[in-house]
Amino acid sequence: MAIREILQIGHPVLAARAQEVDESDIHLPEVQSWIDDMIDTMRDAHGAGIAANQIGIPYRLFVIEVGNNPRYPYKPATPLTTVINPSIRILSDHTFESNEGCLSVPNLRANVTRYLEIAVSGFNRQGERQSFEVRGYSACTWQHENDHLDGVLFPHRVTDPSSFCSWPVFQEFRQAEFAEQVRQLVRKWGA
Repeated sequence: MAIREILQIGHPVLAARAQEVDESDIHLPEVQSWIDDMIDTMRDAHGAGIAANQIGIPYRLFVIEVGNNPRYPYKPATPLTTVINPSIRILSDHTFESNEGCLSVPNLRANVTRYLEIAVSGFNRQGERQSFEVRGYSACTWQHENDHLDGVLFPHRVTDPSSFCSWPVFQEFRQAEFAEQVRQLVRKWGA
């Protein structure tokens, strides 16, 4: 287990589509070590999730976990979840303007339109097929991490360039209003 360097926007590994993990390789110590490193790196950086290619591993897997995260006090809790070779299917046309940041795009945030009802499938770290639905604000995080695996970072999806701001500006002028919007979503969708 190790905390790895988080690659920054523009790095070729982040810009490329990640490769599928061979199902028979999931149990290999190398793949399990990747997952441990992703978890350690995400937690050390206070992220809500991290994709393998963000730490230089060009394969299709990500981890998500939200608890008492000081960067995102308004995010609903999500238990530690690993998804290998994820697939996301949109379940409805309900959307939300999510104000997003990224560990690979330090100190920058902007608005991105995300779907509020998705189905996620893939393998867990034990190599078991999993499928579940995610609704509400939490669905934004899953889409964000899955985008990474296709070489897409949140600035590529920004709908209104005037929404770009630094982390300190977001905290001072925009976070309270955005947090209230998230709380309303959580009340409506339960997550």
